[in-house]
Amino acid sequence: MSQRPQSFESHAMMVTGYHKVAFPLLMVVLVWTVVAMVRDFSVDGLMAFLAVVALLFVGFYARVFALGVQDRVIRLEERLRMERILPEELRTRIMEITTDQLIGLRFAPDDELPALVQRVLGGSLKNRKEIKAAIKNWNADNQRI
Repeated sequence: MSQRPQSFESHAMMVTGYHKVAFPLLMVVLVWTVVAMVRDFSVDGLMAFLAVVALLFVGFYARVFALGVQDRVIRLEERLRMERILPEELRTRIMEITTDQLIGLRFAPDDELPALVQRVLGGSLKNRKEIKAAIKNWNADNQRI
């Protein structure tokens, strides 16, 4: 199975079942329960509304927690990669790079990494969007969630 080529413009991942099916369906049910409660309030209607709100919270936090774990793994992977690739003067400063910056740097190929890290540490690249835009030869991440 071939992977779709990635670049700065096309690397964001949209999960159809989550973003385009489950979330919109929950929003439809939420609106329906609110309308039903306004038209004819009942305890059953209130319980249905609370159940939908609870499901929205569960869905939201399931995504946030998964992304948080992914960010921690990326941070570890990038620090290990930098230990292997960077020259000594940059290697001693790896801990100064924020998680947000490390997430941007993950798309940089090994040959571009030292120069990008130098720019990050120098302050000319501050966040993941700026870093990703500065990458010349995109290194695809086909394992992301």
